[in-house]
Amino acid sequence: MQRLKDQVALVTGSAQGLGESIARRFASEGCRGIVISDLNFHKAESLAAELGKLLDVEAVPIRANVADAGDAAAMVQCAVDNFGTLDILVANAGILKAGDITEVDPGDWKTVMEVNLYGYFLCAQAAARVMKDHNRGNIIQINSKSGKKGSFRNSAYAASKFGGIGLTQSIALDLAPYNIRVNAVCPGNLLDGTLWQDSLYEQYARTQGLTVEEVRRKYESQVPLGRGCTYEDVCNVVVFLASNEANYMTGQALNVTGGQEMR
Repeated sequence: MQRLKDQVALVTGSAQGLGESIARRFASEGCRGIVISDLNFHKAESLAAELGKLLDVEAVPIRANVADAGDAAAMVQCAVDNFGTLDILVANAGILKAGDITEVDPGDWKTVMEVNLYGYFLCAQAAARVMKDHNRGNIIQINSKSGKKGSFRNSAYAASKFGGIGLTQSIALDLAPYNIRVNAVCPGNLLDGTLWQDSLYEQYARTQGLTVEEVRRKYESQVPLGRGCTYEDVCNVVVFLASNEANYMTGQALNVTGGQEMR
């Protein structure tokens, strides 16, 4: 069963990692059009071509910075120009820069907030303007368990994600009269994901005085189900929220944490 048949989706930060997995899953679930948005246009272009070839879905790449209002509007307009509408926005793009509160660079702290929170706001605002005209739509933010509980030496990321849940709830109230649902997904640690492999193991090893292997064991040991979160775990919940199966859910922040976070 294709649960997203004939829908049009925009996924930010979708040239690699979790965003790429979401875009691939949306294609397999029947989306007729997907905007692949990322700062890395070469990778976005490659993925769009692959989706068109293997899954027979029309995918359009665009280079965009979610923290730029003009780029946020351009991403949404790209969906409208190519497919006539926008049904689903997945606000996935995000960054993480860790550091003790006495040592973290204020510029880095501000950049995390601009991308993770302000960027989410800009993309949601641009998408909502189109969705309101059609009296339907679905906005999903990729949040984090760090949006529910403070994160050690990671204040910027946690602050941006706590803010994201408040923004999700507020936007959900604004848009409910227009049949637009707004929810967040809060994954646990994606220990085999791109972000962890490319930077977080090294960042956390440095900021926490541990080896890379000790970092992995530390984060695995905190999970009641005994393993890290996977892209498939997250995609399962994202597809559910984007589908009609979740049509009575809005303003929610769903945990995908293996029991690590239960609030």
